[in-house]
Amino acid sequence: MKNIVFICSPFAGDVAGNIDRARRYGRFAVTKKVIPIIPHLMYPQFLDEDDPAERQLGIEMGLALLSHCREVWVFGSRVSSGMAAEIDQAKVLGIPVKYFTVDCKPVGGLTYGI
Repeated sequence: MKNIVFICSPFAGDVAGNIDRARRYGRFAVTKKVIPIIPHLMYPQFLDEDDPAERQLGIEMGLALLSHCREVWVFGSRVSSGMAAEIDQAKVLGIPVKYFTVDCKPVGGLTYGI
């Protein structure tokens, strides 16, 4: 297990539900033998999401991690502004972006894994 994937999913709104789903997405990634990076599970542990400066810092640190990932996996049916920034950055860096439903099913006939 050496390939790293960036997990992109919503955080704000239904925070508790989104955290549960992000954990499930991480577990799904592990079952596919990749290493998941999930910044929105890590940084809110010590940064204040309600403080705009700290939220921005978390976004910037997440984007720095994204540059080390082999793919970006986007989960769910909506794309938040933070997710859009991550997807845009992946495209700029030439990192493949794959889309999945909330039930971890590939969207558009794509296959998962590297």
